[in-house]
Amino acid sequence: MNLPELETEALKLPVAERARLAETLLESLDELSDEEHRRLWTEEATRRDAELDADPSRGRPAEDVFRDARARLR
Repeated sequence: MNLPELETEALKLPVAERARLAETLLESLDELSDEEHRRLWTEEATRRDAELDADPSRGRPAEDVFRDARARLR
């Protein structure tokens, strides 16, 4: 099963089971080495950059992002 298929199936679970799965997955990240964390974040940043390059209309001006973030912190 590939990742998109797994995500689709996981989203069919009842909310309590999805929460338990999410907790288990998050806890598993605590076991990663610093090197593995860096590698994974680099891959994620690269993926997000490619998404934005493919469809620049999905991006938001930094000013808007920071304004929204500040509003949520209030």
